[in-house]
This record gives sequence, structure tokens and C-alpha cells, in this order.
Amino acid sequence: MYGVCLRYLKNDMDAEEALLNGFMKIYQNIDRFEAKGSFEGWVRRIMVNEALGFLRKKEPLHLAIEDGYTQIADAGGADHDLNEGELLGLLHTLPAGYRAVFNLYAIEGYSHKEIADMLNITEGTSKSQLSKARAMLQKRLTGQEAIAS
Repeated sequence: MYGVCLRYLKNDMDAEEALLNGFMKIYQNIDRFEAKGSFEGWVRRIMVNEALGFLRKKEPLHLAIEDGYTQIADAGGADHDLNEGELLGLLHTLPAGYRAVFNLYAIEGYSHKEIADMLNITEGTSKSQLSKARAMLQKRLTGQEAIAS
């Protein structure tokens, strides 16, 4: 679950704080788990929500960012072998809004409707931010853009 928090938050201390807060919520609300789905899924959803809440406090989720990233990334060209640390490093270079939508859609598997509800945005904005995040990641993978840490 630490890895889940770390994907949304840029540094270890923030991820640890979100993780601890998430486990406190799990402990306090364990009686609300209805066993309708997996326990791991329930825990993961709490951790994602906790990390998003922490992210909202720490970094604004600017969801209408640079116009320079409006093109959609093409399918080819990003055949790099990345380890988990390198991928996490790339994700951390994304603006907070891009990172949140990318994580929720591509990694956690939420639909654009669910993401829109979670982040209080429209489905169209979710789709747009995912496209922009993918384009930015692909540019960085192919070396077309320097990564700003």
C-alpha cells in the first residue's frame, strides 16, 4: 500500500503519512467492510482516497495545464525497459493533475466517470488529462523533452 501512496505523492514522508492515515481509517472502520468485494480492493480504495486527499492539500490539481501537450501520443516509439523506480521517477515529473488521472486510470483501473467523480471534474477533462499525461510521458521516454525535477 506504500507503493500506492507513493505513486500519487512525490516524497517518502508524504506517502508514509498518507499510508498511516489510511491504516488508521481502515482500523477505525473495519466493521464497515461488507465482504462484497476483496479486502485488498477495499484497502486499496481507502489508500487511493487518502493519497488523493493529501495531494489536494499539498499540490493543486491544476487540470487545465500547458497547451503544448494537447497532441495525443502515438502508439509507437516507447519501447524502453523501465524498472519500477524509473517509472515512478517519470510519474513524479508529471504535474499533480496529470499524475492523479494517469494513476487512477492506467494503474488503478478506474473509469473516466469514476475519476471525474473522485476529482470533481468532467469525464472530458479526465480523458484530456490522461491524453496529455501519456503524451508528456512518451516525449520524456523518447528524449524529446528534458525532465524537470
